[in-house]
Amino acid sequence: MPKATFIRVADCTFKCSLLNYDTFGAMLAFFGLGGGSSGGSVSIHLYFSFIQVIVSSHEKQYVIFPPQIKTDKTGIFQILRGSSSTMMSNNELSVCWSFFGEYCTSVFFFLDKDIIYICPFNGAVKGKVLITNFRLYFKSSYNVSPTVMLDVPLGAISRVEKMGGASSRGENSYGLDITCKDMRNLRFALKQEGHSRRDIFELLFKYAFPLSHGLPLFAYVTQEKYAENGWKIFKPMEEFRRQGLPNNKWRITFINEKYDFCDTYPHVLAVPFESKDEDLRRVATFRSRGRIPVLSWIHRENQAVIVRCSQPLVGMSGKRNRDDERYLDVIREMNHTTKLTIFDARPNVNAVANKATGGGYEGDEYQNAELVFLDIQNIHVMRESLKKLKDIVYPNVEESHWLSSLESTHWLEHLVLSGAIQVADKVSSGNSVVVHCSDGWDRTAQLTSLAMLMLDSHYRTLRGFQVLIEKEWISFGHKFASRIGHGDKNHADQDRSPIFVQFIDCVWQMTKQFPTAFEFNESLLLEILNHLYSCRFGTFLYNCESARDLHDLRSKTVSLWSLVNSKSEIYLNPFYSPESGRVLYPVASMRHLELWVSYYIRWNPRIRHKVQCCESSDSEAKWIQLLHI
Repeated sequence: MPKATFIRVADCTFKCSLLNYDTFGAMLAFFGLGGGSSGGSVSIHLYFSFIQVIVSSHEKQYVIFPPQIKTDKTGIFQILRGSSSTMMSNNELSVCWSFFGEYCTSVFFFLDKDIIYICPFNGAVKGKVLITNFRLYFKSSYNVSPTVMLDVPLGAISRVEKMGGASSRGENSYGLDITCKDMRNLRFALKQEGHSRRDIFELLFKYAFPLSHGLPLFAYVTQEKYAENGWKIFKPMEEFRRQGLPNNKWRITFINEKYDFCDTYPHVLAVPFESKDEDLRRVATFRSRGRIPVLSWIHRENQAVIVRCSQPLVGMSGKRNRDDERYLDVIREMNHTTKLTIFDARPNVNAVANKATGGGYEGDEYQNAELVFLDIQNIHVMRESLKKLKDIVYPNVEESHWLSSLESTHWLEHLVLSGAIQVADKVSSGNSVVVHCSDGWDRTAQLTSLAMLMLDSHYRTLRGFQVLIEKEWISFGHKFASRIGHGDKNHADQDRSPIFVQFIDCVWQMTKQFPTAFEFNESLLLEILNHLYSCRFGTFLYNCESARDLHDLRSKTVSLWSLVNSKSEIYLNPFYSPESGRVLYPVASMRHLELWVSYYIRWNPRIRHKVQCCESSDSEAKWIQLLHI
């Protein structure tokens, strides 16, 4: 029979990871069991063709095994039980198996049964913490009331810091401080004896920031299976055909098929029919990052269009490009309007300042165009605004000064609904528009997608909304990796910003004002934001389509839409009333905008709405079972 090694001892900490014969000796030395050490007893049993090790001492138990176990359920049961039938019951084995099989081929578990969570609402709470390569889960001890539970995807962690040192004497002053991207801060106190803090810190730091440690993101490890392939939800040519393209005014070009025309644009683009590919290349030299004006959406009746691009490269010397000027005039002529409206998302002063770095805005030389500045602040202002919001909603809400505190964050002011309404109104009235900011992947995406949501009822359906996100955000190069920082330990990176969160917040505001106009409900929006950070799905990974293709995203990861469409009933709005052709004009006045309590204050048990995400009940039950092992 092929050999495997089995080493058995106590039960406090539980870990599992890959091990091979080359590292076996080093592993034993690490556990204090090699070279005649008296750290624990060793017994060897013969099983299967891979190494199974359980090392035990009076304090810790380690289980190490490789991916082959996942494919052999009988094998894992036999090996985990070993020669002792009391090691794990059938029920316990079933719980373990559900986690090994549900998520990935190699799992690293850490279980600490003696940890204190410094809960901002309930004080110091003793309990157990379980860490895998996907999540941190904490549950308070059975005698603690009310029960306190935490379920934190490691991808949602922004920073992990040690608090206290060897000389710390205050109660619960020695432990870990964890800052999350989803509005939470978590503190855990641990005993100074042993190495629990070091072990947890190293494990969290490694798996919360895998890219900083040369490891793959979790989406590349998980092997979840769904009946529907979510990657097929958006097919550019199908979406163009739905809009009535190509036609005698707009054509489809594959000039970017290999991403050598513009590496941050999708591989297929819609451009004016009379503009040849050589014209496009000349225009690209005058647009930041080569992001030329291309069609996002066309009005079926009046043929007005929403076109998106980046800023022109005017610079301090006021450079011109007649090809660019002519190109925009061609777009204007497509539906015979006298003026083309150019919406520059930036404040005027910022657009002027960009001239110093070679950028700028369209001047008087664009004779048949009008320029409108929408005064939307940049990514840095938005990041600071959300930080201020977090300060007033977590951990406690100061209700006596709530309105003034909320106003001081300027978060609701920064929601971009007002600008999107102007875009939608122009197009609805028959005027084509061009939308850009600096590079055309942040504020531009917010404006075009929100305007399209107002104009086109298809995008207000469950699947249509998925297409909208795939099209205007993912394919057109919103920098998700840079804005979210997936798997990156550099929490202070100035590129991080909640641009996509703002968009989803605006969608929520619209669903509140038009409760029957959307086929999907709030649960979908919450699910999307949860997995914006989780790294469980490939949907929001990387900055652009070319990077996703380079890393084989579609073949090696699962789409979030696979999950959503496998449980679509959870995300449906029972009050939905389809009205094709209806344009939505939300009220953007501060008096009509609300703070999204179910998202921003959901961690406060005294205030939050009792909104459960689709998977919470099933996964929560499994984790609770596992913590009882």
